Parts: sequence; C-alpha cells; structure tokens
Amino acid sequence: MVFRARTRSTEEWKAVTSAISTLVDEATFEANIEGISFRGMDPSHVALIDIHWPNTTFESFECDSAVKFGVRIDELLKVIRRGEKKDSVEMSLAEDSTLLVKMHNGYRREYKMRLIESSASATPLPKLSFNTKAVLVAGSFDRILSDVNIVSEYLSIKSEASAIHFSGKGDSGEAEIVLDPKSEGLEELNVKEQSTATYSIDYLSKVTKAISTAGGSIAAEFSSKMPIRLEFRVMNLGRIHFYLAPRVQD
Repeated sequence: MVFRARTRSTEEWKAVTSAISTLVDEATFEANIEGISFRGMDPSHVALIDIHWPNTTFESFECDSAVKFGVRIDELLKVIRRGEKKDSVEMSLAEDSTLLVKMHNGYRREYKMRLIESSASATPLPKLSFNTKAVLVAGSFDRILSDVNIVSEYLSIKSEASAIHFSGKGDSGEAEIVLDPKSEGLEELNVKEQSTATYSIDYLSKVTKAISTAGGSIAAEFSSKMPIRLEFRVMNLGRIHFYLAPRVQD
C-alpha cells in the first residue's frame, strides 16, 4: 500500500486542519486514487464539514488503494503550524502504522504521529435546495461576522432581488450591513425567492477565520429557516463545504 501526498506550502494543510478542529477532536481522512476526503459533524449535530481534496491540486500525489487514517486533529495542527509558509509538506503512511509528516524549504522537519482508531460513523450529507446564493470575498464575510458580533451572538440574513442584509440584535443594540451588487466584497447575488434565516456567529466565525487566511471567496447558500451552506473557494484546495443548522426561535 502506497500513500504519499505533497503540497507546495503549509497553507493548504493549515486551512484544512484548522477548519476541522473547529468541530471535532479526532478526524479520519480517507484517501484513494482520486484524492483525500473528510466528512464530520460536531457533537451537538449542529454543524457539518465536507472536504474533498482532489489529487490534481497537490504538487505530487500517490495512492494505489483506498486507505483511512485517523489522527487527533489538534496534534496534527500543532505539527503543521511549526512549518513556515513556503515549506512544502509531504505526508505518507509508514509501515509502523504512523503518519509521517515532512516539511522542507532548506530547513527540514520530520514528525511521526501515532494513528488512532476512529469510532465515528459515516455522516450523510443533507439533501437541500437553496433559494439564495451570495458569493463574497472571504475577508469581507469575516468582517461582517465581526461587525455583527459586537452586539449579537447570532447573524440574521435576509435576501431580496437587489440586496442582501446581514444583521444582529442584542441587549446593547443592533447592527446591520447591506450589500448590493455594486458593494465591495460581494461578487455575485442570485435570489430565486426572498429568504430569511438566523445562524450562530460563533460557528460561522470560527470556520471562516480558519479558512479565510488562505484567501479566496465564499459562496453562501440558504433558504428561509433552513441550514446554510458555505462553499470555500480556495486555490490549491478542492471542495470545502460547511453546513450549519439555523437558530430555532420560539
């Protein structure tokens, strides 16, 4: 069995491991000839992350059979954070059932990590249709979340044909940000039907900050009182989808 994957920098692995660490303590990655995948849900079953990292986005990739490897995600993240931005990262499975992590850019680092047996069961994807799709620059969405978080723990989103509204309300006051197609940071807005829903800023902010450091854009899709799906579009990474259930209000 051969598995070896090398990225051009640490940024890709930092984004992936940081995003996963916002939801779970342990992660089981699946690799095959097509690439690397991960899917997991947080313990409260409020949020889900689905990642597929195709072989074409790696600097080099070898995998001759399907394989799973489980890690404690915080330990892997600590290792990855020791690398410099321009370090290449190579991961492979050793014969002693460990994950071998090599980082190199003139200064070499090499780590062996013990693999773990994961008890997590397969997580199905929710079958959803969305009435609103807004594509935003990742940094802009992060700023919106931070602005609303000043007064509220929840983000309310309302879409209409000409604009999308982000708002929050708390004991100290209210906040609202309105973006239209001419606004800086909004790249696309497609509204099939006016939609309104409310979500936890904590969940949204943690995963957005984890991935937005790698740049790119975010496609946010939602319908009234339904889960939101964030698609993170980052160079050298494939599909990163994050699902979050809406706040249930009386």
